[in-house]
Amino acid sequence: MRWLALVLVLVSIGVYYLPDLVGPSGGMARVASGSLPRVASLKSEEPQNVEGEFESEHSCVRLGWIENAERARRLVDNQPLAEEVGFKVDEVERELPPLHWVLIPPQPEDVALRQFRDIQRQGIDSYLVTEGENRNAISLGLFESRESAISVLEEKKGQNLNAVLVNFPRNQISYALSFEAEPELAEELVQAVKADYGSNFDFVEIRPCEGVATPEKNP
Repeated sequence: MRWLALVLVLVSIGVYYLPDLVGPSGGMARVASGSLPRVASLKSEEPQNVEGEFESEHSCVRLGWIENAERARRLVDNQPLAEEVGFKVDEVERELPPLHWVLIPPQPEDVALRQFRDIQRQGIDSYLVTEGENRNAISLGLFESRESAISVLEEKKGQNLNAVLVNFPRNQISYALSFEAEPELAEELVQAVKADYGSNFDFVEIRPCEGVATPEKNP
């Protein structure tokens, strides 16, 4: 009976541990030495879709100055990609350096008119100012060069004319072209416009656009 009891105990132990010793294919499982890998390290790494990692950048381009609106529009019309890149004609009022004005200061209208007629009879190039803060002054010349203006001023003083030199402020309406495009295309379009214009622009600006980079999202 003791032997029978011992056999039953051994059989019970074998039945309990047998599944751990037998592999999935029915053979005996090998027990490796060392620590077993963690479950987390056995997970396969799947590619992740990250939105917003890639951004597309554009260059903002501006070319000027162009002397009139008609010439600017003609340059735009000659560009095949004008609509795609959003070509625009910008009108800008620019403040230019003042001219140098030689004139006889304003006087009462009848006095100014009488002196003006007298100057005209002497063959001196002049005109009567009829509006603005210098109304009823007599203009004796308008010059970009200060040296030229001073030379004429001294000449008129030698003719006993009470001339003075004042600044003549001036503004000018000018035109520029502007558009946005990818950097490589922007460079190509600049060269095309420059070739079409046929002369040098006062400036050519090519710079990264601010606030136009947008994330490329997966559908």
